[in-house]
Amino acid sequence: MEQACNIKVPTKKLKKYEKEYQTMRESQLQQEDPMDRYKRENRRLQEASMRLEQENDDLAHELVTSKIALRNDLDQAEDKADVLNKELLLTKQRLVETEEEKRKQEEETAQLKEVFRKQLEKAEYEIKKTTAIIAEYKQICSQLSTRLEKQQAASKEELEVVKGKMMACKHCSDIFSKEGALKLAADSREDQGIETDDEKDSLKKQLREMELELAQTKLQLVEAKCKIQELEHQRGALMNEIQAAKNSWFSKTLNSIKTATGTQPLQPPPVTQPPKEST
Repeated sequence: MEQACNIKVPTKKLKKYEKEYQTMRESQLQQEDPMDRYKRENRRLQEASMRLEQENDDLAHELVTSKIALRNDLDQAEDKADVLNKELLLTKQRLVETEEEKRKQEEETAQLKEVFRKQLEKAEYEIKKTTAIIAEYKQICSQLSTRLEKQQAASKEELEVVKGKMMACKHCSDIFSKEGALKLAADSREDQGIETDDEKDSLKKQLREMELELAQTKLQLVEAKCKIQELEHQRGALMNEIQAAKNSWFSKTLNSIKTATGTQPLQPPPVTQPPKEST
């Protein structure tokens, strides 16, 4: 076998040998008895027919088996398709519901934005108004303080003038000392009692009027300061409400977005309240 495998024969020679073998085989067949040849050919055809019948039976069996397996696969595929169709319908329904919910949340978010925008504008207007009122009250207080100082200076000047006039008068100089205190002499009390009482009453009346005007001015100043403190307190409360409204809007918007996407909403940071002003 090794020698036969090691022999190298060219392709042309192999074809030549094949043709010679075919020619020799045909000559042998022609020289053979026709009856034997037909018997051998019949036997060969019967064997081929049996082999083909066996192959046909095998193919029929394989075809039936394939049909059964294909039918089973088809049934499974149909069942799977039904399940997938049901899941697809449920998914479409959920998608429609989710889109509807998203649309509602967007509308709600737009309404909340509009409401908070209006509240913010209102709060800013209130803050501007309060700031203007505070500035006006501060200006009024400064004017009242200036007026009070002027009135005090004018009152001191009038008192100095009155004291000068009293000290220039002979009768009054005997009644009042340099500091403005009364010194009633026994001899002058009898002579000038009525005139001194009238002048003293008029001076006391003027003094009481000036003291009353000074007290009213101080009271107005205190009331203005109280109103300024109250307005500043209201301003701080409005700022707190604005900050709380902004944080609430941010929290609701973020929660609605997280709910729409199916994630856990985040909690907003706590609002730090500024210290309230003492009244």
